[in-house]
Amino acid sequence: MNIIILDCNKMTSREVAYDYIEHICRFPDYFGHNLDALSDCLGEFSNDVIVVLMNHEALEENLGNYGNKLLKVFKEVAEEDYSYTLIVK
Repeated sequence: MNIIILDCNKMTSREVAYDYIEHICRFPDYFGHNLDALSDCLGEFSNDVIVVLMNHEALEENLGNYGNKLLKVFKEVAEEDYSYTLIVK
């Protein structure tokens, strides 16, 4: 089982957030740094991956409404595709 821990405190801007997510999740080089690309890459995870979002409240604090959209993508992909398990802390 692969566990990916993302610390939302480190996502201080959209650009920084996408760079951080890409690096920690080991997304491919063609990752597009937008919500659709995030959804696509998360959907490629397998059932043996657990994504842990630590300090999730920092998403809204740092990114405003866009932080809520990021969180929504993580949740929707986990719920709809069952492609991975999401833990929000």
